[in-house]
Amino acid sequence: MVFRILTIFPDFFQGPLQFGVVAKAAEAGLLQIHIHDLRAWTHDRHRTVDDRPFGGGEGMLLKPAPIFEAVESIWPERHSSQRLANEGSANQRVILLSAQGKRFTQETARRLAQYQELLLICGRYEGVDERVAEHLADEELSIGDFVLSGGELGAALVLDCVARLLPGVLGNKDSALHESFSEAGLEANLLDCPQYTRPAEFRGWKVPEVLLSGNHEEIRNWRRQAARDKTAKNRPDLLQ
Repeated sequence: MVFRILTIFPDFFQGPLQFGVVAKAAEAGLLQIHIHDLRAWTHDRHRTVDDRPFGGGEGMLLKPAPIFEAVESIWPERHSSQRLANEGSANQRVILLSAQGKRFTQETARRLAQYQELLLICGRYEGVDERVAEHLADEELSIGDFVLSGGELGAALVLDCVARLLPGVLGNKDSALHESFSEAGLEANLLDCPQYTRPAEFRGWKVPEVLLSGNHEEIRNWRRQAARDKTAKNRPDLLQ
């Protein structure tokens, strides 16, 4: 799978994507990551990517022209004059990271993992000209109900979440099956159950006896109930 990130801060990704399973997967050739500097598609001496919003208001907006030119240069078939006639783009997805987008979830990650290429547009400043969302991006996604300074953190998060679902990325292929929000977990829409490791007693706090019993049926039942309890405590909205 190929990931592309369009940003005005390409150096930002030298950190988040150079560690852990994503870095190892890229090194092994299981995925590719390309970082594109939005300013490469500007044509003035100051490499301007933003301007004031029409109608007034605080902040600056990312201009549409550099973003359209960037995407259409990276994927020529995405040019507006060819997009409707193009059938090959079914395996591509242009995503705008924005606080105004639909909430990104594990279900979204599973859906995006089916594509061959993702291009993530990182919003900045006060936002992005709406014509990008309306006429270029396939979807607009938000990583949560809060506002960040830009979409770079969101892009790194989305990439990591999707990448770990790809075949071979995780050391154990079943690791993504039994975790929070997984389809094959203890129950749908539950957080993962509490997990413990050695020592069996730490500062007077003991691991639940059932986990030491060796009775797999009792352990499964305990984990199912413990997952429900944890979900009810931390994310009761998932049980509604």
